[in-house]
Amino acid sequence: MGLGVIEPWHLVLILIIALVIFGPGKLGDVGGALGRGIKEFKTSINTELDDEKKDSTTQADSSSTKKEVSEKAS
Repeated sequence: MGLGVIEPWHLVLILIIALVIFGPGKLGDVGGALGRGIKEFKTSINTELDDEKKDSTTQADSSSTKKEVSEKAS
């Protein structure tokens, strides 16, 4: 058995512990909440990356526009 490797029996043990702690009724709610949290996290990461791309594109466009204006003025 290697270090840091999750084997199938590890997952079974985690599931049994979660079942004991939360009970069968709440386990579905916990899973749903976890799924929604992961989905919101991915959405926020993608939104931030898109905003950064737009900002860098806008900055590059404004820099090239300023350069063109200064060249025309010369």
